[in-house]
Amino acid sequence: MPLALTIADLRVQARRRLPRAVFDFVDGGAGDELTLRANRDDLDAHRLTPRVLVDVSHRSQRTTILGREYRSPLVLAPAGLSGLLWPRGECAAARAAEEAGVEFCLTTMSTCTIEDVAAARSPGFWFQLYLMRDRNINRRLVERAQAAGCGALCLTVDVPIQGQRERDIRNGFALPPRLTPRTMLDFAAHPRWLLRMLVGPPLDLANFRGLAPAGSKLAATAREIRNQFTAAAAWDDAAWVRSVWRGPLVIKGILAPEDAHRAVAIGADAIVVSNHGGRNIDGVVSSLSALSPIADAVGQRVEVYFDSGIRRGIDVLKALHLGARACLVGRAYLYGLAAHGQRGVHDALTILQREIDAAQALLGMPDLSSGHEHACRDDATSA
Repeated sequence: MPLALTIADLRVQARRRLPRAVFDFVDGGAGDELTLRANRDDLDAHRLTPRVLVDVSHRSQRTTILGREYRSPLVLAPAGLSGLLWPRGECAAARAAEEAGVEFCLTTMSTCTIEDVAAARSPGFWFQLYLMRDRNINRRLVERAQAAGCGALCLTVDVPIQGQRERDIRNGFALPPRLTPRTMLDFAAHPRWLLRMLVGPPLDLANFRGLAPAGSKLAATAREIRNQFTAAAAWDDAAWVRSVWRGPLVIKGILAPEDAHRAVAIGADAIVVSNHGGRNIDGVVSSLSALSPIADAVGQRVEVYFDSGIRRGIDVLKALHLGARACLVGRAYLYGLAAHGQRGVHDALTILQREIDAAQALLGMPDLSSGHEHACRDDATSA
């Protein structure tokens, strides 16, 4: 029996189960959250035209991503601090993704190590990397990902500095969480979450153990990591990553066709059209509005993926229609993780896969390769 009917249901459940500061960390965006809303508004406004009297008695959403076959065109996006939602959250999500036949991308800022996730599921999951000031840190992370059998490296390039997420600032969200009278009351009002955090493994930024001096607390490690983010990162640095990583390279955070061309030029195998889910800068274009120009610009030279705003199965088909091969989902699965752990992630993926299948049948799409036949209209009033 599913724990929820829709991703929106899982969001409601996550909101009930998490302290406000933790829920807002997952749910919120930068600034006035205009871009966060635009991601959803543009997906909602985009329309597909069904084709009728097409034999859809046999339907498949199977696809290939970077040469590997998957049950659905979905990738669990890299998401920092999943262990705040559920103990060993990244391992739970990675297992659920494997069960559902989709890919998982581990964030640099995880509470489980690369090696933890490698032990929890089959090899081949992706690892996400930020460009750090100290190249030796990046080199060590790349070497560990290579040794763990990661199937791709996902280089995120749209975070030269941390964005201003005002919900987090107002809530006093920090690592470790600040214990004020307000936060303690909020934690106490969510006893099941609090108990899981208390009996689970200590929360830390696991891939950076040893970065701060021995015996340092989480706050010191978080401070050292913040100091490693660099506004001086350039395409030469991305090219260096390409030179040290032996495997498919995905560059995430592209919104301009010109940057897509640069990614192709340094040898990327795929790009992710993404505005970081509206979490880092506000007032920029939605990911959906950027997708088609970028797909047209790169043609068949690299694979193009879409990120930011997926909540329904038909959203996936809209992105595929505009040129994406696959979609990264973040908040959609994090709501499930927060509500029910691994089972919640599995339910989130089941919901999306079920909705994709139903939409394929009703659009006249027996498989994903037929998506290009469905013309779109951008006026939000068309039926």
